[in-house]
Amino acid sequence: MNRPTSTPTMTGTLYLIPNTLGPCELDTVIPAEVRIITAGLDHFIAENAKTARAFLKLVGTSHPLCTSLQEMKIEELNVNTAAAQVPALLAPLLAGKNVGLLSEAGVPAVADPGADLVRLAHAKGIKVRPLVGPSSILLALMASGLNGQSFAFNGYLPTDAEARAKRIKLLEQRSRQDKQTQLFIETPYRNAALLEALLTHCSATSLICVATDLSLSSESVSTASAAHWKRELAAGRAPDFHKKPTVFLMLAE
Repeated sequence: MNRPTSTPTMTGTLYLIPNTLGPCELDTVIPAEVRIITAGLDHFIAENAKTARAFLKLVGTSHPLCTSLQEMKIEELNVNTAAAQVPALLAPLLAGKNVGLLSEAGVPAVADPGADLVRLAHAKGIKVRPLVGPSSILLALMASGLNGQSFAFNGYLPTDAEARAKRIKLLEQRSRQDKQTQLFIETPYRNAALLEALLTHCSATSLICVATDLSLSSESVSTASAAHWKRELAAGRAPDFHKKPTVFLMLAE
């Protein structure tokens, strides 16, 4: 007697949904296809549910949402999420439902807590589809004029002054040896402190780029030698980057 066979459940797709880098017209940075896909989902994983709903509300102004914001299922994944809680976020996908991983700003899983979820999705055989949108890291690299063939994103540097100085010198040495652009970010209210540290510990000829408010109307990108930056600061011409999202790049000459 033949045993009945069962058809395996198809898993859903995990869509990686980019967000804007700040207040701007959505259609200038988020392609229409991305907004259409987003509007068709009713289950999301986001760093913050409140800001995710604000983004979805904007999406709904150009493409009708498949359900009301009140009925949207939004689960949070952030620095407070325990590792043991992450697998449960994949349950809807394993049951065949499509889910969107929505970034707080820029693209998911890059300088973003979503990377662990994406890795686990691959381990579970879940299809992952990245969608096109703004990445402050790549925009800064594009606009810097520094080496785009070899580069490394280092995230946040240490806040301890001694450890930060040591790290900057190490990265400058690596940059010089490999002709590699080094990128870092900082909490916006500490931008000035990071620039001062770079100018203090980098060689005068090393190139430093400060890229602020990328893709916004207040965007500014400037690349110059450490020596030039020192003269600018001494003359009171500091970048307008206080409390503004900024990417820093360095290439040793």
